[in-house]
Amino acid sequence: MSEEIRQRSGSKGKCLVVGGAGFLGSHLAEDLISRGYTVSVYDIRSADPIEGVTYFQGDICDLTYLSKAMEGCDIVFSCVTPSPLIGYANRDLFFHVNVQGTNTLVNACKQKGVPKLVQTSSATVVYNGVDLENGNEMLPYAAKPLDNYILTKGLQEQIVLRANCPELLTCVIRPNAIFGPRDPYILPSIIDAGRTKNKFIIGSGYNKIDLTYVRDVTQGLILAAESLKPGSVSCGSAYNMTNEYPVEFWNFNSRILTRLNYPVPTIHLPYKLIYFCAWFLVLLCWIISPIKKIMPILTPIKVTLAGTHAYFSSEKAKKELGYKAKYSMEEAIDLSIKHFDYAKKK
Repeated sequence: MSEEIRQRSGSKGKCLVVGGAGFLGSHLAEDLISRGYTVSVYDIRSADPIEGVTYFQGDICDLTYLSKAMEGCDIVFSCVTPSPLIGYANRDLFFHVNVQGTNTLVNACKQKGVPKLVQTSSATVVYNGVDLENGNEMLPYAAKPLDNYILTKGLQEQIVLRANCPELLTCVIRPNAIFGPRDPYILPSIIDAGRTKNKFIIGSGYNKIDLTYVRDVTQGLILAAESLKPGSVSCGSAYNMTNEYPVEFWNFNSRILTRLNYPVPTIHLPYKLIYFCAWFLVLLCWIISPIKKIMPILTPIKVTLAGTHAYFSSEKAKKELGYKAKYSMEEAIDLSIKHFDYAKKK
């Protein structure tokens, strides 16, 4: 199949990155170009153009236009999802993109004869909001997902894994807490907390999480795609992908804040109290939503991820895909801080 791919595209292969205008997708497009792939991007948003990339702007549920974007593709990568920061609300949006959109994506791949599909999911699809240490791929999906992001990411990956067949080889990767240059989620949230002089730590402050540097995720996606061959163990499989070294959540926050000249939080608040307050705020915002839409400053998923252990094993990806994180945490922080240097407190 690999020889056929090279002949069809005239390069290492022709790829479509769905969601390629976003944080992860744009890094993936850059990485693929640097490795000799021919790359197209499909996204509902406009994108900052990358040299050598062809762009299609449209809804993931538009089967006709999505199929057109896939013409002649050897690999489709899906990085598409609404922002996890709004996962507590917008249920219709999450189902439209992650469930209906993924069904459309699979149908388009089959219609156009695309041989490979790699889906980006999340390690949190098995996370129930309680301590989870060294979680692996054998764990069941979360029985009570804490928000629509976790719920629909689980449904999304099941659609992709069930679609695996000789004509369409599929697999899923599950990174956790992706950060790096252009990060719109984790580092901006930490910086915002620094700017507002947040002094509070939720819980003990010793809870560990995985954070995954964005270029480790892109190399994992490419490894997954290149592993997909008839009879390969990766076909129809899901893989956790992390930095391999869990860090204390609040220590990571403090390292970022210190590098950007902001004070670090020092006052501990009881985890259970803040968790209760988060549910109360969500309920209150829901009650007043017919009158006014307000986004709560705290949500249960934010509190649990800030106050519980949530880290995962990448052993399966290391063994079956040859995955290994290339960036140490110090290197990843250094590269990220360079991008966010503008946010330094003067």
